[in-house]
Amino acid sequence: MPSRLTDHINSRYFEAANALTSKKARRRIVAYVESYDDIYFWRTVLSEFEDDKRYFEVMLPSKINLTRGKKSVLMNFLEEGGKSVGDGDILGRDMIACVDADYDYLIQGRTHQSRRVISSPYVFHTYVYAIENFQCYAPSLHNVCVSVTLNDHRIFDFRDYFAQFSEAIFPLFVWSVMVYRNGNYPKFSITDFCRIADPGGFSVQNPAASINNVRRKVRTKINELQRQFPDAKDEYLSTKADILSLGVTPPTTYLYIQGHHLFDTVVSPILSKVCNLLRQERQNEIYHAVAHRTQKRNEMSCYENSLQDIKVMLKKNTGYMSCEQFQRLQSDIHNYLGTD
Repeated sequence: MPSRLTDHINSRYFEAANALTSKKARRRIVAYVESYDDIYFWRTVLSEFEDDKRYFEVMLPSKINLTRGKKSVLMNFLEEGGKSVGDGDILGRDMIACVDADYDYLIQGRTHQSRRVISSPYVFHTYVYAIENFQCYAPSLHNVCVSVTLNDHRIFDFRDYFAQFSEAIFPLFVWSVMVYRNGNYPKFSITDFCRIADPGGFSVQNPAASINNVRRKVRTKINELQRQFPDAKDEYLSTKADILSLGVTPPTTYLYIQGHHLFDTVVSPILSKVCNLLRQERQNEIYHAVAHRTQKRNEMSCYENSLQDIKVMLKKNTGYMSCEQFQRLQSDIHNYLGTD
């Protein structure tokens, strides 16, 4: 296993290698990420900042022991010998870390990892919980449906649904952030929160029923937490004010909940039901078209062969680029490069 000292040497190596190259050669900046899926996301982020002077190479933190994850990225490149060192001593001008924000952004330095994520000039985070939240950005989901089904009929209002879903879970989300800030998370974990923030039984024809189901579960859990923490009112209100100041709003809470839960349990099942209806609509059009049977069969075969997998297209979705949180991330990278 490579030591943290080795990683320290590597960061100096990248700087030295860049210094030795021709003045006409492009500067290489290594960007360490958490997982394989993150490589594609951060490549799309960083590509915009490449020019004839610089380029990025996005990679996992280790090619030797295949370690992955946020802790691997941050521990390997921010600490040495178990003791904290200056950010510039490990990460630096030619080596950066790109990670999911998780709750580290929202708890604002109340843990060692959170302090590293929000304070290092060489660590860039998503602001939203994870890259999956960007991929599930509500205003972009209709386009995902079009890419999957090749049918541009708007039969479902994703913006309105996820605004309502977010408003339903927001009061409980404040509790979730609060217990992670004060260390009481074993009594109400992110897994517990996700179990409640599961629409379940979603219907395209009656989406309000799933929202009402979430509201009911949220009320039940909040009543339980209020009994468990009877003196938490002031802390709750303070936490609410803090996260609102950080950009979280009731209609956008879905961007800050656990990314894998949002992707796999909330958005993918909803997209599946919407896309099934869009497919059926297009197939019915072909079936009822005034054409020869052979022509219809060929057209149906052509259409079905053009259909795409929902999760694959979600992972390739880049419709989040107009999202305010994504633009904040871009601004951070721009400011970092502006110090060259």
